[in-house]
Formats: sequence, C-alpha cells, structure tokens
Amino acid sequence: MRRVTVTLPDEVVDEIDRHEANRSRFVLEATLDALERRRQEELRRSLENPHPESEELARVAESEWFSLATDEDRALLEPGAGTRVCWTPGTGWVEVDR
Repeated sequence: MRRVTVTLPDEVVDEIDRHEANRSRFVLEATLDALERRRQEELRRSLENPHPESEELARVAESEWFSLATDEDRALLEPGAGTRVCWTPGTGWVEVDR
C-alpha cells in the first residue's frame, strides 16, 4: 500500500462522510470502479476498431486450434449459436446473413 494525498472540494468530502465512515475505502472503491469502466471502454473501442493484424492472428489461431483439437474438443463448439459477423473497414463489425 502507498499513501497518496487527494484534494477534493469540501462538499464532496462531506458527501462521502455522510455515506462512508472510512474515506480511504470509499475512494479506493470509487477508483477501482472507474478503472474497470475505463478498461471496458477501451475493450469496446478495440472491438469496434481492431488492429489490422488481429483478423489474421485470429484466423491463424483458429486454424491452429482446429489442427490440435480432438473430436471431443470440437464438440464444445456449437456453430449455429451466436450471431455471425464480419469486419468491414470503416464500418466495424456487421451482422452477416446465414
């Protein structure tokens, strides 16, 4: 653990004190929530605009997995499940008709 000093407006500190006796715990929980939200936003942006090499890497990984998978492993996949999508440059992920 490391001690940090955070400066907050008086009214914010008063509001924290009304809800939580331990300010440090409150600030920690709020910070962790904010960091998780930012990670999710970054992932969403990445999925909407993947790196060009990602598609090739996914193809290679899928091919490698299928070459190593047993019949039992392949049975874990349900090809009809989910929504079929493809990446369209400039648009992002779009649903594909089956």
